[in-house]
Amino acid sequence: MPFPPAGDIAIVVAGALLAGFVNGLSGTGYALMALGFWLQAMPPVTAGPLVALCAVAGHLQALRSIWRGVRWPRLWPFLLAGLAGVPLGTALLEHVRVDPLKLGVGLLLILYSGWMGLVRRPPVVRGGGRLADAAIGLVGGVLGGMASLSGPAPTIWVQLRGWAKDEQRGVNQPFNMAVLAAALLAAAVAGLLDGRFWLWAAITVPVSLAGARLGLMLYGRVNDAVFRQLVLGLLAASGATLILSSIR
Repeated sequence: MPFPPAGDIAIVVAGALLAGFVNGLSGTGYALMALGFWLQAMPPVTAGPLVALCAVAGHLQALRSIWRGVRWPRLWPFLLAGLAGVPLGTALLEHVRVDPLKLGVGLLLILYSGWMGLVRRPPVVRGGGRLADAAIGLVGGVLGGMASLSGPAPTIWVQLRGWAKDEQRGVNQPFNMAVLAAALLAAAVAGLLDGRFWLWAAITVPVSLAGARLGLMLYGRVNDAVFRQLVLGLLAASGATLILSSIR
């Protein structure tokens, strides 16, 4: 296939660098950051699996740095339910209109982040136990299989649990990595990883890893309060991106 134009490469590289940085800093948000750039230069059938590949690469790079925050008794309910939700979300694609779904999730993210940014003492949800955690994991998996939106539900939930930033990251990072890896495997089985995909992958994966490394460096320098504000800002930006994409 012909080499992409220089303008398209510049747009894709900018998106990979920004999305990698956000992913390295917060452990989520790669798809929402990258797709706003990449869909200007490539079709969705290429952009979707490419997001999964780059995000998984970034998650793998970060695992060693965030491993101290992984608590397996906390993670397993999210992880198992999320993986079970991916094929369910994919199956529901034929019956659900994705644009209204994106609009609803976008509005919810903006309202949540605005409210949490104003309250002095954020609420802490202590009830529900592992069953509630699994329910949130299932929602994330279904939304991931349906519209690549695996991140928002667990990101909000672990904040409401009142966990420290390392503990939040210890759920978000492995969860998103597993769900996106499942999505990438589904794309491979469907025969979507063609020559165009691998050409863009050769360009975006190294740039994404560089951005993720920068995000990880900043993550190590912020405390819990600053991390909370950064995540709220990311959720608000993600909500705005979803609303704009649904309107288009």
